[in-house]
Amino acid sequence: MEDKEYKKPSSKELKEKLSIDQYDITQNCGTEAPFSHEYNSLKDKGIYVDIVTGEPLFSSKDKYDSGSGWPSFTKPIDQKFIKKGQGSEKSMIGLEIKSKEGESHLGHVFSDGPNDKGGLRYCINGSSLKFIPYEEMDEKGYGYLVKIFE
Repeated sequence: MEDKEYKKPSSKELKEKLSIDQYDITQNCGTEAPFSHEYNSLKDKGIYVDIVTGEPLFSSKDKYDSGSGWPSFTKPIDQKFIKKGQGSEKSMIGLEIKSKEGESHLGHVFSDGPNDKGGLRYCINGSSLKFIPYEEMDEKGYGYLVKIFE
């Protein structure tokens, strides 16, 4: 993985950059309503990055329909961009996850994911993500990640 520097903008900058919902979810641990975000049903090829910093978080290759109403993934692109927060570490039930540098509240990880993919379900608020289509990954600085789709 290419090492890029990701920096969290100031609260003032975030309030200017993000919608009210995006700010509440990422900065105040809010949650969007199930089935309310377009990313829940998005099936396009690409990656999902932290809307605050651009840290690459999840790949469409690891996305699946969990029926929960939130975008769900079996694993992150790289664990180094994920911070675990509150919840039960032993059982992984409801363990809060945040982006590492942005400290954006992303959602929770549960142990009820597909067994053949490791058994985890990363249940993520679509509002905490920005989708980068596969065709735009190189021009947006994520070209080094296209190999995950091979």
